[in-house]
Amino acid sequence: MLTVASGTACGTDPVSSANPVSSQTAPPASPPPTAPYIAEFERLESDFAARLGVYAVDTGDGREVAHNADARFPHASTFKAMAAGAVLRKHKLGGLDKLVKYSKADLLPNSPITEKHTELTLADLCDAAVRYSDNAAANLLLEDLGGPKALQAVLQQLGDDVTRMERNEPGLNQWDPTKARDTTTPRAFARDLRSFVLGTALDKPERGRLTTWLKTNTTGAKLIRAGVPANRMVGDKTGAPATYGGRNDIAVVWPPNREPIVMVVYSNRLESEADSDDRLVAEAAKVVARTLG
Repeated sequence: MLTVASGTACGTDPVSSANPVSSQTAPPASPPPTAPYIAEFERLESDFAARLGVYAVDTGDGREVAHNADARFPHASTFKAMAAGAVLRKHKLGGLDKLVKYSKADLLPNSPITEKHTELTLADLCDAAVRYSDNAAANLLLEDLGGPKALQAVLQQLGDDVTRMERNEPGLNQWDPTKARDTTTPRAFARDLRSFVLGTALDKPERGRLTTWLKTNTTGAKLIRAGVPANRMVGDKTGAPATYGGRNDIAVVWPPNREPIVMVVYSNRLESEADSDDRLVAEAAKVVARTLG
């Protein structure tokens, strides 16, 4: 199996490796023969004054692309795909017609669907959270599951002992790089996404529903979707931490006549008040697409 790897490795201290102003760990003594691709990620980090975390795997032949794949990043709204998956796992499709009532007190900024209603089904809340990144919908899903720690417990059942879920929206977006709360790694979330969409975490009907929500996401046009060839079907969930100019996207990419590629691109800028830049994620996705063909 060909692996393109750089950046932090398993076992790196999770908090210090997440600090955008700390020095990166030393590069491998013997870079793999595909080092030019690693150099592309490093060039992007230099050009955008940013830190990238990338993990992708071709599920057909097992080839990987990894750069800072085990470093911590704030997951931000990418967790909403996992929350919807956990709700599907709990209720199955037959239970998604459960009606959830809420009040104006539950509404938050960036709640474009829930703000138009006072009650929605679990299916509608999942749709709103995944496809529109609706913050109030995400919190209502977390409430149904039993809170952020309950979602973390579901991910642990899938084998993820890395991700930390502690706060609701919008607080989880306030990333403190000295803390591990509300963070994950590109590799960990790629494995979780693969489990929900392509694996056995859900039964086939529930996998199909989650896949549809991801494929019809409305927030990702300028991110991974913009970096892969136009003939690739993409299902993704975006995220935008409120500090350090973070920008995230997690996706399953379906090339024609091939097994899918699971891809995670996380990023943050080096200054706490910096703005995010969608182009960084798109350019990183281009590197992955070229590497994996």
